[in-house]
Amino acid sequence: MRATYILGFVGSVTTLLLLFELLRRRRLREKYAVFWVVVALLTLVVAIFPSTLAAVADLVGVSVPSNLLFFVASMLLLGVSIHHSYELGRLEERTRTLAEEIALLRMELRAPSDAASGLDS
Repeated sequence: MRATYILGFVGSVTTLLLLFELLRRRRLREKYAVFWVVVALLTLVVAIFPSTLAAVADLVGVSVPSNLLFFVASMLLLGVSIHHSYELGRLEERTRTLAEEIALLRMELRAPSDAASGLDS
């Protein structure tokens, strides 16, 4: 059982170090980093004080603490997936709008040269 707690501790500390490195290299936006830092810190608390998970499970009425952990992790991943789907849809719409604007600008730039070439005929 002790190895499980050590694994959780090492995993959460590694996650925190990775997050700070990604932030330092500007590979991760602060908007997302705050969320992941909170998750890593909560994981660290559970790894250091495993009785907190059992206490929360008792408080919520879940008989097996690991079931609560898996449920919360599943809901967390579902929330992240929904958020990324929202962001993807928003970015697709923005990309389409930008492509249309570029096409209109190109058309406007070509119009004077098309009109000039039509006069030469």
